[in-house]
Amino acid sequence: MRQEQPPRPEPLDPPMVPFAVAGLAVWAVVGLVLLIFFRTWLTEHGRQDWLWTCLAGFLWGFPGLAVMMRHDANRRRRRAAAQTLRPDDAGR
Repeated sequence: MRQEQPPRPEPLDPPMVPFAVAGLAVWAVVGLVLLIFFRTWLTEHGRQDWLWTCLAGFLWGFPGLAVMMRHDANRRRRRAAAQTLRPDDAGR
């Protein structure tokens, strides 16, 4: 006798723009902290590349933000289409 499997849960699909904005903010804050408080130490120890790494992370965050904005727009479109196909599930 074969047992019926429980239904699979739907995959998580959270909004991604807040994650991209948080990443931008983290790179910016770390870069500013390094620049303001540790610039002398970084220069003395030859670690100025840490500042460039923070700048690169911050700047690469903007294309990532654009991609996540596009992802969220598609996500909203998918959910709206699913609601028009299944109006009886709107109360869930």
